[in-house]
Amino acid sequence: MTDPARRAPSKDARRSLYSGSERRAAAASFARTVAILTALIVAYYLVPLDTRTTLATALLLLCGLLAVAVVFGWEAWLIMNARYPRLKAVEALVATVGLYLVVFASVYHIIEHDTPGSFSEPLTRTDALYFTLTTFTTVGYGDITARSETGRVAVMCQMACGLLLVGVAVRLLAAAVNAGLRRKGREP
Repeated sequence: MTDPARRAPSKDARRSLYSGSERRAAAASFARTVAILTALIVAYYLVPLDTRTTLATALLLLCGLLAVAVVFGWEAWLIMNARYPRLKAVEALVATVGLYLVVFASVYHIIEHDTPGSFSEPLTRTDALYFTLTTFTTVGYGDITARSETGRVAVMCQMACGLLLVGVAVRLLAAAVNAGLRRKGREP
């Protein structure tokens, strides 16, 4: 027998658990998340990526990773001060991971543009984004591989940074959510 107190609340009961302001906050958070992703993708396709030196590519990667760290730190601070820290954490994760993926896709596109043949096939911007995502998710279909030393170093950097991003960032975001909830007087 099922204990009536342990049954899941009905749809109407669940709806009444959240106030109108909470539903509006969730909708606004979803809209911001979609806007962030859209802006990152549009910027990726519009920004000129015709750098011709390895030094400039390395500088782009370093500045991009620094930007990811700054965005992450800023987002963690916002989470701790947000009215709805959990919603803000989702936005932060999307912004941080989205920026991270765009940085590496840009680097891969530049590497292939500077040194054709660095990858097993020519990389358009879409191909570079696809390769970045398959590497990040560890799916690695094997249809695109790095052939040049520069390409392999960039891929190894993405792999190491991806592990850090998933491991450290998620843990820090969870801590920021808990701190934000405690600050608001709510249980984490």
